[in-house]
Amino acid sequence: MKKYIDKSINYQEYMDLLDKLMSEGKTTGTNQSEDYLNYAKLNLARMHRLNKTATLTSELKSALQKVKSKFIFLVLTEGWCGDAAQNIPVLHLIELENKNIELKLILRDENLDLMDLYLTNGGRSIPKLICLEKESLKELFTWGPRPEAVQQTVLELKENNVSLMEKAEIVHKWYAVDKTLSLQSELKVLAEKYLS
Repeated sequence: MKKYIDKSINYQEYMDLLDKLMSEGKTTGTNQSEDYLNYAKLNLARMHRLNKTATLTSELKSALQKVKSKFIFLVLTEGWCGDAAQNIPVLHLIELENKNIELKLILRDENLDLMDLYLTNGGRSIPKLICLEKESLKELFTWGPRPEAVQQTVLELKENNVSLMEKAEIVHKWYAVDKTLSLQSELKVLAEKYLS
């Protein structure tokens, strides 16, 4: 795990990287198709919006106040990923709320050996959060690629062969209505169970 942590970047570095690549008409990862660039542009706008508007619930804040040991949230991500755009800004708010939690981001396509240890239903779905004790690097839990409520929807859409475009539209409408509350509720439970 240490080699991945050493390769990782913090949230500001990640945002700077995405902004820089977008200014060059690029995104992270190996796929630089027009579709992926369009996803990346949309998702970068979502992240910038969430950076300004998202706030933590009092319930999650309360759970985070009880975190006294040091932890690393190592997250596999890519700039074009819609679920990453919707969820990673909240993980950043968590590290701002409690300095004992450090968010580290690592690109999936450059680290497939790590990604392949954390598959979701056999797929390389991201974001994938791996929570580690900072000193021992012992893994405590994983989360991802999206809140459970919308994960079920995604699995049903996949089963019914819904197009990628239509699936993305349905999923992002869900996120817009949910306003990060499902994610925060799941993270509150995990924080209380593993981090206090």
